[in-house]
Amino acid sequence: MPYDANVLHRAAQRLEDESRRRRERTERLRLEAYEREPRLEQLDRRIQGTMAGLVAAALRQGGDPVQAVKAVREENQDLRRERAVLLGGLGLPEDALDDRPACPLCKDRGWQGAKMCRCLKELCTQEQIKELSKLLDLGEQSFDTFRLDYYSQTPYPGRGTSPRGNMELVYDVCLNYATKFGRFAIKNLFLSGPPGLGKTFLSACIARTVSENGFSVVYDTAGNIFAQFEARKFLRDSPDGLDARDETRRYLNCDLLILDDLGSELTTQFTQSALYELVNTRLAADRRTVISSNLSMEEAAQRYAPQIVSRLDGEYHVLHFFGDDIRLLRKNRM
Repeated sequence: MPYDANVLHRAAQRLEDESRRRRERTERLRLEAYEREPRLEQLDRRIQGTMAGLVAAALRQGGDPVQAVKAVREENQDLRRERAVLLGGLGLPEDALDDRPACPLCKDRGWQGAKMCRCLKELCTQEQIKELSKLLDLGEQSFDTFRLDYYSQTPYPGRGTSPRGNMELVYDVCLNYATKFGRFAIKNLFLSGPPGLGKTFLSACIARTVSENGFSVVYDTAGNIFAQFEARKFLRDSPDGLDARDETRRYLNCDLLILDDLGSELTTQFTQSALYELVNTRLAADRRTVISSNLSMEEAAQRYAPQIVSRLDGEYHVLHFFGDDIRLLRKNRM
């Protein structure tokens, strides 16, 4: 799950900041408790001494180390019982002054060896959703809020079904794709149809659900994506070129890429090359992609090179969107 470096940095910083604030709160509470009950500070120092004594007793040569350890442990327990009574008198639980990490698995380090801990992964998910929200309106967009009642139940000319019936199928595929990401039979989606029919809304629903399930998700428009590939090639070692290299790496390596509005870009030999690299690299690495476009697959075949179209047609499941413009229907109902 290769999270974007900026997302990972912000998540790690949050983890460190939260751990620091927790330690500071505990330290303030400890000083307040010591001031109210000076005996607590004496007990804590003696308890620390017994902990060192346990190690020394265990390593002691000669005599009976078992009895030595037992004696030190009993002393430690007596001190802790007295400490618990004093803390109770202050209205505090017995572990109130203990330095405890929020995550018992990684001790707030964020990693268990080379594996990212679930606490850091959760923060990455939150930061990733913030990043996605800059381009996608993720405020109320979820599968639970998707409205099928905007789609007509009247059979649509030339389609053999109604927009409502079609969207019920589209919705089910998108929902299963997102909730069973990586395990669903369909790996890649091509959302095809005119503007205003819910392609971007469902893309946002997919992005939110997949991200919340702990996968790295990148969303961007075709125009922005191809501009980054162009900057990577022609600006090279300049600051913009280095940034573009990082961006294109994100597009190529994330678990799910959502490429919006394919076909809106100016189609040139370069954009064709960039699209081929993007599609082919992700397919070869078995990484999932969702493409939305106003183009049908037939129209895409007229615009893009055969090697691109063969991959789109062979490796992407096409979901057709048709009916009346939902944006206009919503406006008329207001």
